[in-house]
Amino acid sequence: MPVDLSGKRIIITGASTGIGRSTTFRVSAAGAKVAAFDVNDSDGAATIADVNETGGDARYWHVDVRDETAVAGAVAAAENWLGGVDVLIHIAGVLQGAAVELDEFPEDIWDTVIDINLRGSFTICKYATGVMKKQNKGVIILTASGAGVHGGSSSFAYGSSKGGVHGLSLVMESHLEKYNIRVNDVLPGAVRTPLKVTNVEDMHDADGKSRDLEEKIDALVSPDEISKVYAFLASDEANMIKGSVRTR
Repeated sequence: MPVDLSGKRIIITGASTGIGRSTTFRVSAAGAKVAAFDVNDSDGAATIADVNETGGDARYWHVDVRDETAVAGAVAAAENWLGGVDVLIHIAGVLQGAAVELDEFPEDIWDTVIDINLRGSFTICKYATGVMKKQNKGVIILTASGAGVHGGSSSFAYGSSKGGVHGLSLVMESHLEKYNIRVNDVLPGAVRTPLKVTNVEDMHDADGKSRDLEEKIDALVSPDEISKVYAFLASDEANMIKGSVRTR
């Protein structure tokens, strides 16, 4: 049965490309009104144009999730435009520092990844939660990873940040339940996104090009498949699901 998101008011971060773009299309097609956040303005504009041309209702905001002032302003503007916020789907993130040894790992890369992936998750949730508490309902879906949760990572910073996002989701789940806010985190596997393709290329070079690069990229899962998980979690049909959902 197709997911029904009719009337749902959804904020999606990282909406310009990859899983975020696919999820924006999928929830829009299911009836949701979408506020799309990203820093990639050109791809963001293209995503919104494509969604609206196919009958969707979406609008784009330039939002750096590290910037609390920008996040606060964008969430307030989105709340006004949407008429409230039923669901936050937070996908924005970066992967840097792949294959760099720990004793050589640059502090600036560590700070960038932690700031975007972990602090950014905290900041967007902080302001979305403020809206949902007024409504006494909502759904928050974060994006963690198997890296730092069930296993290692090609990057010390990435694995650490995603382990932190997972931990944040667990703490939020127990604290926000009394406001009827459901919290889940998705742990995508190897998905064909710009972030993951770059990572595969970096690891291919670091590994001495031991396998065919195109073969590695072809083995990645389509983001369209993963968007089905986010769309389902955003729906009322998922109201009994707690905690994390892993994908291939």
